[in-house]
Amino acid sequence: MSEFEGLVAAVTGGASGIGLAAATLLAERGAQVAVLDLKPEGTPFAGFRCDVSSDGEVTSAIDAVVERFGRLDILVNNAGIGAQGDVTANDDDEWHRVFDVNVVGMVRLARAALPHLKNSPSAVIVNTCSIAAWAGLPNRALYSTTKGAVLSLTLAMATDHLPDRIRVNCVCPGTADTPWVGRLLDAADDPAAERAALAARQPMGRLVTADEVANAIAYLASPLSASTTGTALAVDGGMYGLRPRGPVQQ
Repeated sequence: MSEFEGLVAAVTGGASGIGLAAATLLAERGAQVAVLDLKPEGTPFAGFRCDVSSDGEVTSAIDAVVERFGRLDILVNNAGIGAQGDVTANDDDEWHRVFDVNVVGMVRLARAALPHLKNSPSAVIVNTCSIAAWAGLPNRALYSTTKGAVLSLTLAMATDHLPDRIRVNCVCPGTADTPWVGRLLDAADDPAAERAALAARQPMGRLVTADEVANAIAYLASPLSASTTGTALAVDGGMYGLRPRGPVQQ
């Protein structure tokens, strides 16, 4: 498939996990891909240093992408950080820090990209949200709140940019088997038991893969999905809508 032929995509957090899987798939389907990351080295794509909490770095990175490729058609807002604990677990500084990356970071990228996206015949923004925007997960109060904001931001932007013909969607993964989740598991008292518990809470009985999330991102970003905007696409093993009576046999 080459539906992205001639289009340029910028993927934040594109050096690992879901971001790298999305960048790889978009490139395989014909896009020219730029990876924006704190450490963009080591990927097969054009890499640009970008701290999404810095408006200056965001603007410089987007300008550099457009200077390199001459255009920008697709923004995948994937960079984000985690947070654990109930509502009492994190102080004000941590709440501000996580919001600054997970929510305001996406705002900074969109703000810098919009003038260029307005010139594209196939402009789209895909935000990485989470099942945590919908489901009450234990010990994820801060993280879940930021992802709820990402869902609302996606819907608001999709409405605002209808006249600009810029589509805005988000993908909502369940617990994905990524390096970030791997580090959380490694820090657990019993990593094997924690992995089993995370897999069991998803009705399909396993973790989501980064490639599965990447496929959803590619669908939402594709020019073939030109009527899809303001959509939150769950890739969560059935967590959002399914209530099986017991464990699924694998």
